[in-house]
Amino acid sequence: MSLEFINFLARWGHLLFGITWIGMLYYFNFVQGGYFKQATPEALADAKAKLAPSALWWFRWGAMFTFITGVILLAGVGKQHVMNDFIEVGALLGTLMFLNVWLVIWPAQQVALGMKEGNGPAAGAKALLASRTNTLFSAPMAYCMLASPHLGYNADHLTSANGGGVGLYLAVAIVLVLEANALFGKQGPMTTVRGVIVSSLVLTAVLVGSLCLL
Repeated sequence: MSLEFINFLARWGHLLFGITWIGMLYYFNFVQGGYFKQATPEALADAKAKLAPSALWWFRWGAMFTFITGVILLAGVGKQHVMNDFIEVGALLGTLMFLNVWLVIWPAQQVALGMKEGNGPAAGAKALLASRTNTLFSAPMAYCMLASPHLGYNADHLTSANGGGVGLYLAVAIVLVLEANALFGKQGPMTTVRGVIVSSLVLTAVLVGSLCLL
């Protein structure tokens, strides 16, 4: 099997698993959360017992295989010596999102749904903040991955992101601060669906501006 075909399979798998993962992320944030607030006690109990665990299974394993195929693709990028700032920031965002799923959201949701002992409301709030942060990261992550073979190699320095430096360091710092907030902070403008969508688009503009102009 040629390396080119392996690379293609990894890209294909990365796309399929990514659609599953981010699709479930948007479902949780844009659909399920609102339904849980309006559902009757009986419907809510049934959804928490049957629907949510099934959705979380697809969610976390979609994240796992998106991450694995992403690592394979990243290794290929390194061997081809075509790494650029967009790939690095996109990979950072994707990695943090993956870690949030497995180390924060899933453990907290197990408590919130009564699958494990613990403070349910506190665990639910912790899972929600990390989930909102993943939604916040999703738009700039996708933009960076799609822009990497285009803006990352543009000869015009005003739209190029291939040399590291201040722009890359600033983008990484912003992402890490937001991740720290996901672990220890508050939702802020991400409390509402509209707020997290707008925040995600604004973050995309800020990170792209940092990578392209600095």
